[in-house]
Amino acid sequence: MEAGSLTDSSPARNGRVSVNGIDYYYEIHGGGEPLLLLHGGLFSLDFFGPVLPLLAESRQVIAVDLQGHGRTTLGDRPIRLTDIGDDMAVLLGRLGYAQVDALGYSFGGGVAFRLAVQHPELVRRLALVSAGFSMDGFYPEMRPQQAQMNGAMAGMMKDTPMYQSYAAIAPHPEDFPRLLDRMGELMREPYDFSADVRALRMPVMLVFGDSDMFRPEHIVEFYKLLGGGQRDAGWMRENMSQNRLAILPGLTHYETGAAPAMVRAVLPFLNGESGAASWSEQVERTA
Repeated sequence: MEAGSLTDSSPARNGRVSVNGIDYYYEIHGGGEPLLLLHGGLFSLDFFGPVLPLLAESRQVIAVDLQGHGRTTLGDRPIRLTDIGDDMAVLLGRLGYAQVDALGYSFGGGVAFRLAVQHPELVRRLALVSAGFSMDGFYPEMRPQQAQMNGAMAGMMKDTPMYQSYAAIAPHPEDFPRLLDRMGELMREPYDFSADVRALRMPVMLVFGDSDMFRPEHIVEFYKLLGGGQRDAGWMRENMSQNRLAILPGLTHYETGAAPAMVRAVLPFLNGESGAASWSEQVERTA
C-alpha cells in the first residue's frame, strides 16, 4: 500500500503495476461491480475527487493514473492512446478482472475507447465523457492552441494548480516539461476512429457538456456512428438503440468529468437501467 490520494474517500487498496516500461499507480474504492475510471490529460485520478465517492457507493472503482500523469511514471516511449489502451488490458488482468465497465473523461475517454476497441471482451459497458472520435470534432480555434503545447510552457505553468498538483505527487516532478512535449505530440497527431466506432458492440454512452470543446455536429455524428439517432424509438421503445447520449446543461469541457450531474447520467446506463417507463406503461398507470 502507498500513501493515499487527495480524493475524499480513502482507497480500500492501492499500489503499482508495471506494464511495458510504465509503472502505473492505481487505487480501488468501494464495492460492487467493477468500474475502470480514467482521468483527463494533465490531471490525475484525484481530479475525480468530487464524484469518486458517488461512484464508489455502488461500484468497485478502479482508478488509474495514466502514463506520465499523477503518480505514474512517464517512461521512454511516446504517449499513444493505442498503447495505453493495451496497457489497461494488462493492468486489469494482473489485478484479477475478467471484465469491467469503463468510464473515461477526455484523454481518459480516448484510452477507454481504445481499450474497448482493442480488447472488447474486457469491457461490458463503455461511458465516454467529453471525448471525440476524430480531430475535426474540435472547434477550429482549438487546434492551434493544442498544437502549441510543448515543454517550453513548463516555466509559465509553475504557479498554476495543474503544475502544483503534479509536482506534489509525481515520482519525478522534473519530468513535467517532457510530459508537455509528449502530450503536445499526441495532440498534433491526426486521428479518425470512425471505423472503430462502428465496430463497437457493447453498449456505449456519450456524455458532453452543452458548452464543450467539441462541435455539436461532431457529437451527433458520434452518436449516429454508434447506431443512435436514426429513427423514432417507437411507443414500446422497440426501435431504441442500446447506446445513449447525454448533453449536460451549463457545463464546459473542463467541468463535465467531475460534475455530479455526470454521475447521475451514467450510473443508470452502467447498471443496465432504462430510467424511464415506456409510453404504454405510462398509459397503463393512468388508466
